[in-house]
Amino acid sequence: MQILEGIAVSPGVAIGEVVVIDNEGFRIPARFVTQDAVAGEILRLDQAIASVSVEIAKNRDKISDRLGEHYGAIFAAHLQMLQDPTLHSAVEAMIREKNHSAEYAVSKTLRGYAKVFQDLDDQYLSERAHDIFDLEKSLLGKLLRRRRESLNNLSTPLIVLAHNLTPSETAKLDPRFVLGFATEIGGPGSHTAIVAKGLEIPAVVGMGQFLTDISGGDVVIVDGDHGQVILNPDEPTLARYRTEVEHHRSQAAEWSVLRDLPAMTTDGTEIQLGANIEFPHEVATCLERGADLIGLYRTEFLYLGTDDEPTEEDHYVAYTHVIKTMNPRPVVIRTLDLGADKMGQLPLHEEESNPFLGVRSIRLSLRNLDLFRIQLRAALRASALGKVRIMFPMITTLDELRQAKMLLIDTMEDLNEDQIEFDENVEVGMMVEVPAAVMMLDKLLREVDFISIGTNDLIQYCLAVDRSNSALANLYRASDPAVLRLIQTTLNLANAAKVPVNLCGDMSTTPRYIPLLLGLGLRSMSLPPSAIPEIKQVCRSFNIKQCGEIAKRAMLLDSAREVDTFLTQEIRQVMPDLAP
Repeated sequence: MQILEGIAVSPGVAIGEVVVIDNEGFRIPARFVTQDAVAGEILRLDQAIASVSVEIAKNRDKISDRLGEHYGAIFAAHLQMLQDPTLHSAVEAMIREKNHSAEYAVSKTLRGYAKVFQDLDDQYLSERAHDIFDLEKSLLGKLLRRRRESLNNLSTPLIVLAHNLTPSETAKLDPRFVLGFATEIGGPGSHTAIVAKGLEIPAVVGMGQFLTDISGGDVVIVDGDHGQVILNPDEPTLARYRTEVEHHRSQAAEWSVLRDLPAMTTDGTEIQLGANIEFPHEVATCLERGADLIGLYRTEFLYLGTDDEPTEEDHYVAYTHVIKTMNPRPVVIRTLDLGADKMGQLPLHEEESNPFLGVRSIRLSLRNLDLFRIQLRAALRASALGKVRIMFPMITTLDELRQAKMLLIDTMEDLNEDQIEFDENVEVGMMVEVPAAVMMLDKLLREVDFISIGTNDLIQYCLAVDRSNSALANLYRASDPAVLRLIQTTLNLANAAKVPVNLCGDMSTTPRYIPLLLGLGLRSMSLPPSAIPEIKQVCRSFNIKQCGEIAKRAMLLDSAREVDTFLTQEIRQVMPDLAP
């Protein structure tokens, strides 16, 4: 048994067999073959080895001609390793004796060899593990024909372990068959983490290198509550976590009684709890969890995972389903919030060294007006079917906001000319997620009907921390006093101007932050549907005077660590059984 530490990004516990996706995207299943298919698998193995041998020999000769035989010797060593009879015998034995498929036998054997090299104290020898991984990729490339396996085609419940999962790959995961996942890279604020929460799949990211320690078919535990992955757990550990799974189920059943109750503090102050969604099918879960509205409908997943730009009808159909299902509850549609680096449909003018500070979100939309107009037309058309609000992301200047609003007005005029019905009084808002917006908020508030504080990006831009970088996870803290001051300033200005203010982002899913936010004057939050019952319970356990005192004391503290310690103590006094 081996316990590995990572970053918890989606709560819950998953237990099951794994499917491993390496950093080339190969699915390496623990597949068995019938006895009469063994000869065919060995033939596939021999053909793959022969084909890779030819490629390595060509590379050896080419490099030797260009750079000299000293460099060509690298490939000669690879060729010698590949053609080693001992290696061939070991792989063939797994096929003959255990009826494994050729690709699984290759992966299992070579990863075992690589692990031996990695554990050696000699640096030169330990680095030979990379040569073995290179051979594995080459052989798997032949055996799997370099086909990136589609995880949405799984037919049995499994746990996915991968070097990385893109947001679009995560979006396609089917919770019926993907029990949980863990990745070697990634951070707490990544889009992959956001999607995992939306799908309610237990997930841990930023594990560091661990895929060499496990093969497809092994049993693992993904502990999304504590950020742990347990490889090949023993029976006592399995029994303990099975109890934990049952606890999660019973807790969900207890919280289900809160669905129709308001998120009202003990002194009668009602808090509005909205839901964040990525996909139309999530709307049913929002109603099941008692969401007051859709506080954030992320529309970027219409663009991910496809080479074709979504049409106006694609947008309209997606929005229509959500709006009709939620009616009369409001739906806040946020326009495209992606970087150009993620948009396969758009040509990049140049490669961006830092996409987070590049052409993204509202900047991308304002540079691609045809794309922007398509989305605005669809959202406006859908506004005729229910209460729709349109929100622009990553506004940093008044000019950006005014340009976006002007295009919206132009689109309204086009629809009027076409005699297409829409809500002419649709409310328009903006995300507050960069410090510049906070500094200019007194002027920006005059231009909008509502605002929403996007804490994920606000933390990132305030603290200069890449939210997807696991190495900086200790710096990505919602409780940093600088972040709290920005939130306090935003709430004070918005409340004074009588402009409704919402807060979305991971901060609203963390119980210990709720009394602080309420004490600062927040009365509306938007969060993943799965988090609504727990946060509603927190709201119903405090009064506003308590929250005000907590906020006053928290704002005097000097560090995120001090704030977190204080808030944890405060919530445990009121709700001792709740994980803060």
